Amino acid sequence: MGVYARSLSPWLEPGSHVTLWSVTSAPSSRLAWIDWMRGLACVLMFQTHCYDAWLGGDARNTSFLKGSQLLGTLPAPLFLFLAGVSFALVTDKLIRKNLSPAEITRTMLRRGAEIFAFGLLFRLQEYLIAWGWAPWSDLLRVDVLNIIGLSMILMALLCGLTLTVCRRAGDAYGAPADNSHRGMPSDIPQTAEKGSRSSRCGAALAAAAMAAAAAIALLTPPLYTTWRPTWLPWPLESYIDGCHNLGAPQPWLFPIFPWSAFAFAGLAAGFILFNDLLVSRLFRDRVKDRARNHTTETLAFAAVGAVVILLARQLDHSSFHLYATYDYWHTSPNFLMMRVGLLLVITFLSYAWCRWGLATRGFSPLIQLGQTSLLVYWVHIEFVYGRFSLLPKRSESILTASRGLLEIFLFMLILSLVRTRIDWKKINWKRMTRRVQPA
Repeated sequence: MGVYARSLSPWLEPGSHVTLWSVTSAPSSRLAWIDWMRGLACVLMFQTHCYDAWLGGDARNTSFLKGSQLLGTLPAPLFLFLAGVSFALVTDKLIRKNLSPAEITRTMLRRGAEIFAFGLLFRLQEYLIAWGWAPWSDLLRVDVLNIIGLSMILMALLCGLTLTVCRRAGDAYGAPADNSHRGMPSDIPQTAEKGSRSSRCGAALAAAAMAAAAAIALLTPPLYTTWRPTWLPWPLESYIDGCHNLGAPQPWLFPIFPWSAFAFAGLAAGFILFNDLLVSRLFRDRVKDRARNHTTETLAFAAVGAVVILLARQLDHSSFHLYATYDYWHTSPNFLMMRVGLLLVITFLSYAWCRWGLATRGFSPLIQLGQTSLLVYWVHIEFVYGRFSLLPKRSESILTASRGLLEIFLFMLILSLVRTRIDWKKINWKRMTRRVQPA
């Protein structure tokens, strides 16, 4: 569901063509840990969907399924968080190119609109495949791709507004591509001054993203209860509280509140990670190759994440509740705090595993899946929940469902390899067509 690319180049030119494969991706092999995190999200998604779809009978009343569903609370936050991280990386690159706030906003709005369109296209595909038994309302379901696209649109608007304020305040942004943009001393005072102002603008963007995430979390409980926008048509209200056409918020949907908060949390983390001058000031770090070394920042993320997890747990067990209706798993800010804390810890562990562990030594299935996460998400759904399910639904044992999970994993890995290891543009389809035609 996080979308992928083979290179960073489509992001850097505002006028370049953007395809399905070039949105919200890790920029290069040097950031393999981002793809590894996406691959982890894919595997967690596979196991959640497979066991939920296929387990039946007594197997549905076991702690095994409960544990599977608990792990299933991580994939969507992971994909949204990583979308925010990648969004920050691209925005930072556009800032360095001295693009105006309006140009940056338009560029990133276009990215978000494309992902949202892919979400609508996915829903249409699923409806057509399930023709005859799927209700028409499925076309308007608020799914993960929809919320990733909308989150990108909201992040583009926030970044544009923040950059405009910075510019009016005299904070020129877009440091030139020299030592100053890596937090290194510059021999050109003017460049250093511009870099300093760029750093302040990066700090403003990170602060704005954190404020947006907090605001979304705090507004979620009343928007699900006393402030429900019932005056809106249900297709629009569903994007606020996930009511669909059922009259009440549904836990299996992904509305803006609270899910987009994970994207804004990733956006804040991304601006801290990739704004080198900001990192230099925060951590007093003088690393020459910032693209390859994010040890200090990710370690700090892990520490902050651990504190946030403990705080969320303490608040959850406290007798004091800010809202009259307390629903930890669906609307509570404590749920979001706990998951953001886990995401920050996972960020460090993923980075450490890719930097010092075995993840990048040889072939990594998770990195491979992470490079094509949208494709495997798009395809696997039909072979788990759809008409072409590999196993009968709600009728299998844990062992049989596990075998099906392994098959899904292998099939999606092969599909990912086919997508990335074959240069489809170089294939002469006309010549192949002539060869198969009868003489």
